[in-house]
Amino acid sequence: MTAKGKTAIITGSTSGIGLGIAEALAGAGADVVLNSFTERDEDHALAASLAEKHGRHGGTVRYIRADMSKPDDCRALIDRAGACDILVNNAGIQHVAPIDEFPVAKWDAIVAVNMSSAFHTTAAALPMMRRAGWGRVINVASAHGMRASPYKAAYVAAKHGLVGMTKVVALETAQEPITVNAICPGYVLTPLVEAQIPDTMKEYGLSREEVVRDVLLKRQPSGEFATVEQIGGIALFLCSGVAAQITGAAISVDGGWTAL
Repeated sequence: MTAKGKTAIITGSTSGIGLGIAEALAGAGADVVLNSFTERDEDHALAASLAEKHGRHGGTVRYIRADMSKPDDCRALIDRAGACDILVNNAGIQHVAPIDEFPVAKWDAIVAVNMSSAFHTTAAALPMMRRAGWGRVINVASAHGMRASPYKAAYVAAKHGLVGMTKVVALETAQEPITVNAICPGYVLTPLVEAQIPDTMKEYGLSREEVVRDVLLKRQPSGEFATVEQIGGIALFLCSGVAAQITGAAISVDGGWTAL
């Protein structure tokens, strides 16, 4: 599949799943916009590195700072990009606590970044897609968009909301050449997840293998992590012509978690 001539904006894309999707789209020739809330030399260097790596495919890669907790920043990201054929709403944060101890500020931030940001970016991007006569919106939700876990009230609520919004916008654009879908990963071995393993080992006195098997992948029947490359491949598939009639879907990539 080629994405040449298409501009793809991926929020929260300097690492993990977002970067994996950016790699896949850049490899298909898209003009890719990376995003995070920082403004560091490393951010622009990452964009330059991807551009060099995938330059033979004809696309460009640039970095635009925007804080996805701020509505104005969300909309400004789309405006600054100048075009948006493919929008990947991937930015997300997490906090774990019982609901009666859950900090209000953490609730507000998680809902803002994980759900409300997608509302703002999508609202800003759809007019561009309509003018271009083609568009793809891909929301990176979670298995927690369809299942609950204790102590994750804000995250589960936001991801359920994101899946619901995916369906609404799919219906609103159903008679246009625009599709809107959600990818719902289970546990993916990202740098963020990898960094949690040593602390969990210490906390429970477990080996790395035990933490992975009995804690992280306890609900994932396959017993294996999904990979960022797999998520990137699914995003690329959703941008292809053969996926033109897939809209309003929540695609599970969770090793059977939501089949239980």
